[in-house]
Amino acid sequence: MHVIIDLCVVPLGIGVSVSKEIAACQRVIEASGLEHRMHAYGTNIEGPWDDVMAVVKRCHEVVHEMGAPRITTTIKLGTRTDREQSMDDKVESVEAKLRDSQ
Repeated sequence: MHVIIDLCVVPLGIGVSVSKEIAACQRVIEASGLEHRMHAYGTNIEGPWDDVMAVVKRCHEVVHEMGAPRITTTIKLGTRTDREQSMDDKVESVEAKLRDSQ
């Protein structure tokens, strides 16, 4: 099953700045070969369900290995069975409607 997720990993117990840990998680995502797009409060990732969830698990493992005693993660996810749809398709659909209303 194809899934698109919005992943927000927040290490706890390591101080105020978490950019080093988030960068490590981004390297895990990039190494996976899955389509992804980082944004200010997380990363969109798309691909086969098991592959995407394996990346989420690996992000947790890596951040814990870096010394974070706790991690809180928020995941929004969506699946479709009626047709294929990518992250780019979803954005383009809205952008087209914005262009049409001008």
